[in-house]
Amino acid sequence: MSDLQSIETDARARIAAAATPADVEALRVEFLGKQGSISGLLKTLGKMSPEERQSEGPKIQGLRADVQDALSERREALEAAELEARLAQETLDLTLPAPEAPKGSVHPVSQVMDELAEIFADLGFSVATGPEIEDDWHNFTALNMAETHPARAMHDTFYFPEKPVDHALDQGERTGRTLLRTHTSPVQIRAMVERGAPLRIIAPGRTYRSDSDATHTPMFHQVEGLVVDEGIHLGHLKWTLETFLKAFFERDDIVLRLRPSYFPFTEPSVEVDVGYATEGGRRVVGGDGDAPGHAWMELLGSGMVNRRVLEFAGVDPDRYSGFAFGCGIDRLAMLKYGMNDLRAFFDGDARWLSHYGFTPQEQPTLSAGVGAAR
Repeated sequence: MSDLQSIETDARARIAAAATPADVEALRVEFLGKQGSISGLLKTLGKMSPEERQSEGPKIQGLRADVQDALSERREALEAAELEARLAQETLDLTLPAPEAPKGSVHPVSQVMDELAEIFADLGFSVATGPEIEDDWHNFTALNMAETHPARAMHDTFYFPEKPVDHALDQGERTGRTLLRTHTSPVQIRAMVERGAPLRIIAPGRTYRSDSDATHTPMFHQVEGLVVDEGIHLGHLKWTLETFLKAFFERDDIVLRLRPSYFPFTEPSVEVDVGYATEGGRRVVGGDGDAPGHAWMELLGSGMVNRRVLEFAGVDPDRYSGFAFGCGIDRLAMLKYGMNDLRAFFDGDARWLSHYGFTPQEQPTLSAGVGAAR
């Protein structure tokens, strides 16, 4: 009994004198570790008689519990003292600005898509979408592109490998080879098939062609518009394009020139040129292309929807007519925001995005102006 009292007295004195949590941990190992003095006493219980074990066991266990409690109390007291000392030395100036957190930016293509949607929504258009993996019928045949049309060639279109034909299936259900869509025009076909007429949509999205240089990439973004209704004529097309471009470039001096052209899905077809001037090494859209210091630039293709396309989509061409147009979203972004290399759009360079990107607060609205300040 005197040995237990001596051990407890010594332990409490040394625990009380411990100056750091590390000292407390060293004492815990010395007393309660595998080779500790109190652990050694517990090991002697196995050699005692039942009567001795019944008498001494509770005492040794009580000693172990008392020392454990003393160690815990001392550790908590020392840790609290260390915290108080650190708080007394450290100060926090709440008037200092918070460190700037990393932040992303809105890609110019996403920004321009939002601007287009805002403008055309005000003109009564809805946004339509469709699959990027298309079939031959929606991408070519329903758009009046013959089997010999150059756009069907392997060097222009990304085709998927042909699947083996299961002759047990009804061959009438086949829709041709599978490919990456070369334009968003298939969305127009799907919209007419599903909704019929009248119809007023834009179809923005990714498209794919086998082409790559400073102004072309294998994957690019395109927006197409379609209006189908009774009595639609070329004047409606020109007014729509003028209204759209004035709102997009935020200028009232937009001048268009319509040139006869050919597209298999429109008849008549027109290329749309816009007047521009070169200022500070960049093209600035606006003004008459025939005026001094100005020139014409081809911007988009358009025309009246070919009656064969309406027939393919199940729309009565004797009752309804329509116009369609299409242009590259990436090119619109380049012209509006002063970029000169399309390939940089897809490099994923954070430095480029930090320069040309937009903050989430720069959302386009017609009241504030669809374009972000540059």
